[in-house]
Amino acid sequence: MGNQSLWYLENIDMMGIFCPKKIGAGEMEHKVHKTFKKGEYIYLPDEYSDKIFFLTGGRVKIGTYAESGKEITKAILGKGEVFGELAMVGETSRRDFALAMEETMVCIMTVEEMKSMMREHSGLSLFLMKVMGSRVLEMEQRLESLVFKDSRTRIIEFLKNLAAKKGQRVGYEMLVRKFLTHQEIANLTATSRQTVTTVLNELRNKNILIFNRRRLLIRDMDKLAAEAV
Repeated sequence: MGNQSLWYLENIDMMGIFCPKKIGAGEMEHKVHKTFKKGEYIYLPDEYSDKIFFLTGGRVKIGTYAESGKEITKAILGKGEVFGELAMVGETSRRDFALAMEETMVCIMTVEEMKSMMREHSGLSLFLMKVMGSRVLEMEQRLESLVFKDSRTRIIEFLKNLAAKKGQRVGYEMLVRKFLTHQEIANLTATSRQTVTTVLNELRNKNILIFNRRRLLIRDMDKLAAEAV
């Protein structure tokens, strides 16, 4: 299961806990289910922080703005992931923004609703601890990478981690659906779009991976990892 265990804990049906399928039964009545259009903000910096979001469909960008006004991308999340979780640990106003990258469906809970659910589902506290811990670790790794590694290595390690976290094994290959744009990868690795394009094309020419706008197929994970050395 690898890194995915940080998001989808074994033996815990997160979708079942957050969004039961039986309408009118139990917790479903008390939650708000909302759809956001592509380009619509779910929340903005400095907004009051009192809700947790569970992503049931689509993709969400989490980011912030530098003093210069430049946008900084912190994470791109997909179905099954939680965001806005800092409301649970005393955050009173948002530090980041959350933006729908495509039509996106979320299940929205207040902090009080989440606390009530945590009392009812013993695995939920552990799930949230894993989410928070993994995000701190991910940001530390990105900071370390910025300080010690060059652009090419950062891009290759990002691809490797993306496949490990969100990839699906197909024979000896790893398939990532809904592949990111070159600009999104550049934002997440603090490189340029041109550098991302150059590195991807180089890896494709070496037959290590193939890609298009919709998917990435890594033909050999070991060869990809070796490129970062």
